[in-house]
Amino acid sequence: MFKIGDMAVYPTQGVGQIEAIESKEFSGETHDFYVLRIVDSDMTIMIPVTNAGLVGMRGLIDKNRVSSVYDILEEKRTDNAAFASWSRRQREYNEKIKSGDLFEVAEVLRELYQIRGSKELSYGEKKVLELARKLLVKEVALAEGAEEDAVVERVENIFLN
Repeated sequence: MFKIGDMAVYPTQGVGQIEAIESKEFSGETHDFYVLRIVDSDMTIMIPVTNAGLVGMRGLIDKNRVSSVYDILEEKRTDNAAFASWSRRQREYNEKIKSGDLFEVAEVLRELYQIRGSKELSYGEKKVLELARKLLVKEVALAEGAEEDAVVERVENIFLN
């Protein structure tokens, strides 16, 4: 249960702040909605309170778990993900991003950075990389109370080595 002022993560959209909890009537039934303003885009989303968990809405990652995100990014993969078809990888990446799980978003980011190290990314791959990076950087920065630029620099440095 979220309250007004809480930060929450909405899959594929990123971090937002609960601005209000409103009741709306539909077909004679009253439903409560979270009004979530996404930090990056200033977009407002209304999420039924009863469906928040079903759509993957969750609180920010705990500051103590941020190091696990960096651990995932630092893992060296030995599988041949780069050789799988882009359409198959894209489906997999989109599922992971839609899950709202920051650890899965980190896996997508790591894999695309590693592929980028060996070949030029396609337009679609670049868009997925940008989305994953944006989602991860914003949440980690807010969880740590750090500047986004510092998080971007740390992420970039992982893949320079």
